[in-house]
Amino acid sequence: IEARSLRTRYRSVMLSRSSSIVRKNSPAMLRACSMSTLRKTCLYDLHVELGASTAEFGGWDMPIKYPLGIMKEHLHCRAEAGLFDVSHMVPVRVTGKDRARFMERITVADVQNMPEGLGSLSLITNDQGGVIDDCIVTNAGDHIYMVINAGHEDKDLPHIEKHMNEFDGEVALEKVGCGLLALQGPSAATVLAKLAGDEVTQMGFMTGKKIDVAGVPCFVTRSGYTGEDGYEIGIPIDDTEAIARKLLAEPEVEMIGLGARDSLRLEAGLCLYGNDLDDTTTPSEGNLLWTIPKIRRADGGFVGAETVLGQIADKKLVKRKRVGFVGKGPPPRGGDKLFTPEGDEVGVVTSGVYGPSVKKPVGMAYVKKKYMKAGTKLQAEVRGKKRDVEITKMPFIEPGYYRG
Repeated sequence: IEARSLRTRYRSVMLSRSSSIVRKNSPAMLRACSMSTLRKTCLYDLHVELGASTAEFGGWDMPIKYPLGIMKEHLHCRAEAGLFDVSHMVPVRVTGKDRARFMERITVADVQNMPEGLGSLSLITNDQGGVIDDCIVTNAGDHIYMVINAGHEDKDLPHIEKHMNEFDGEVALEKVGCGLLALQGPSAATVLAKLAGDEVTQMGFMTGKKIDVAGVPCFVTRSGYTGEDGYEIGIPIDDTEAIARKLLAEPEVEMIGLGARDSLRLEAGLCLYGNDLDDTTTPSEGNLLWTIPKIRRADGGFVGAETVLGQIADKKLVKRKRVGFVGKGPPPRGGDKLFTPEGDEVGVVTSGVYGPSVKKPVGMAYVKKKYMKAGTKLQAEVRGKKRDVEITKMPFIEPGYYRG
């Protein structure tokens, strides 16, 4: 089927009337699958053109790798710049005069004291203190810009709307119909400046602002999920492919699939929701207490605060911890069990890959607290054979985030 035919036949409007990154008179499109229930991003035809191998991820048909291959894609992003299609993520905007106070109800972030243009990684928690989702929250001035994980609309949005209905203030939420690109790597700033000007090179880490990219109004944040410097760019749907092609025309840039994105984020010690986090895992168990500022630990007020703050006050309540590990031979994978050298089962692997940058297997696991200390020797059962692993601190690489 020709790309034009697909675009004509499969259109669904997902347009935010007041969104600054969706053109007023240009309908935003999300492509439905022709022959399946999987959704496709606005760059699907480009992925096919570039020879991508695709697979299901979060209900979307996403590129896993390109002809360059996962290993070379990973190393290219560490050395130059990689371009990722993250349009399957869900950006939303929260408006209303009480938006910051409401956001402090549903997340652990200190939103009321967040300066305009600054963002942070945060957590959405449930009544039991479990992590419903991890998200990026940015104070965009006249609204709060939040990006939640792919496939989480059916979980996150009803949760948010439930608490919005119970909230005693003025607040509203709307999904933003846009394409999302992540440009990551040490050359990302130089490359993006060619299309957006030197302003982007002066942005601080985790800041966001409205910037024209190739003449198109976008919302740009200096953030990402690879451990490298980089940007995430919210683009009007109709302009996303054109901007992606302009970025790919730069010699430093290669398209990167989800396979390399997984190894990049794992080397950087970053969680993948559904693997390393779920709604039964608390921030303490997930070693994510750094996402909860001191003021939020003092005033609470977020959903599940009683459990979360209780575990901070009494560490004995926490029985397991997320840890990093390194190994030799075939990398342990999610679900593989961890044992002591004496044969006692003490944990389970949640993510594991061969780390191309560190040249050895790396992974994350949950272990009983007794075994969380760096240097602890354990064994992972990989394909029926026990292999030595060692608990270590994360990240596994030196992050390349821009610090100014």
